Amino acid sequence: MRTIELLEEQLPSGRVRRDAETRRAHAHDYWAFEAIHDVAGNPTEPPPAVVFPESTAEVSKILEIADAQRTAIVPYGLGSGVCGAVRPGGEALVVDVSRMSALLDLNAEAGTARVQAGLNGAECERLLDERGFTLGHFPQSIAVSTVGGWIATRASGQLSTRYGNIEDLVLALEVVLPGGRVVNTFPAPRAATGPDLREIILGSEGTLGIVTEIGLKLSPKPAFKAGFAARLKSWDDGLEITRELLQTGWRPAVLRLYDGLEAQRNFNDWFPEREPLLLVMNQGSEVMHGALDLELAAARHACVSRGGEDLGDAPLQHWLGQRNHVPSWDDLLGNGLVVDTIEVSATWDRVGALYGKVTEAIASVPGVLVASGHTSHGYTTGVNIYFTFVGSSKEEKDQERLYSAAWAAAMEATIACGGSIAHHHGIGRIRRDFLPRELGDAGVEVLRSVKKALDPNGIMNPGVQL
Repeated sequence: MRTIELLEEQLPSGRVRRDAETRRAHAHDYWAFEAIHDVAGNPTEPPPAVVFPESTAEVSKILEIADAQRTAIVPYGLGSGVCGAVRPGGEALVVDVSRMSALLDLNAEAGTARVQAGLNGAECERLLDERGFTLGHFPQSIAVSTVGGWIATRASGQLSTRYGNIEDLVLALEVVLPGGRVVNTFPAPRAATGPDLREIILGSEGTLGIVTEIGLKLSPKPAFKAGFAARLKSWDDGLEITRELLQTGWRPAVLRLYDGLEAQRNFNDWFPEREPLLLVMNQGSEVMHGALDLELAAARHACVSRGGEDLGDAPLQHWLGQRNHVPSWDDLLGNGLVVDTIEVSATWDRVGALYGKVTEAIASVPGVLVASGHTSHGYTTGVNIYFTFVGSSKEEKDQERLYSAAWAAAMEATIACGGSIAHHHGIGRIRRDFLPRELGDAGVEVLRSVKKALDPNGIMNPGVQL
């Protein structure tokens, strides 16, 4: 491929890798659909080469050459995406930004930091913690994802109810567009200088350009954490407690509701029977201690007044210790289990019906053993629900059928109930066909027009989103 030759000529030595191991490692992200094929011995074709830039200037040169040669480019962080946004095949080149991983600046007075897009999430938090700050962004994938990947997927962290989602934490972006143009948004606390350019890039999954630097808003490192768990009478009680607390103005860092199935599966020591569980945790500085004590008291009162039982903080500590531990695809699929999570969202007036319809729709798919749900990101207007399904099948084709059918059932039921088909994992390929159902024809046309304007030759991550 001529593009590879030009990149090898014009970039420093070692930036372009063609070895089989590197190419295989970048063939796809952590999408369960790809894992089905890998475990069955039918892996996706890897890219012809992987490029490892170490500066914005090098990313600019890569996109200049690729655009001129009409060569497709797939941006890559650490490959933790779960919706199929990374699948270069044998024609597209992968641009891995993981060598661009520095904390470039931290301004304690402004409470801001500037980082490179390839910085590992856990390493980012460690560097901020050493300096007395936190980003407050803790996705389950924090140890295997990058800050740039959070931008690409419009991510949420487990403490988002207090700190906000990634769009609330981004102050500025540096983005390289096809052809090599570099856009820097201005790092103001707020601006009214036309449409927000950050919002065009957030959630675009590498289809418009490559993010190289991010300005972030920080919070002081919390001095303490406190919380409790409550056993509830019903799932609906949990939804009402969550809604009332948030609409009253409380913002605990964790306000997480499990249905009976998930409570029993994840907290069996406390839930031998299927009963809903609510986790509540707040955190903050010493000067906030009084206000946070009131917040926990309000949450306890809301639970007890509806017949809930305060279980203390042992289930919460269990969750904090286990929250990022998940089985590997090899273990699950090797045992004939097809498993995935699907996160959607809805307003409070719709979320109760949505939970019932989606779990029912997934459970009706032949081969599905169980469908369950929990909430994890709450707002005054509504909440997200994470649905988990487990199916049983040992044959590759039937695993593929079961997986696709379960996702389609969840998407159709979500749309029918007036929910959004994606809360924070992005669109990728698994949700792509359902996107027009949410955005409408006019909305899709707007996005296609933006894509055409920024990427007229269509080189950026083709096949994703639209």
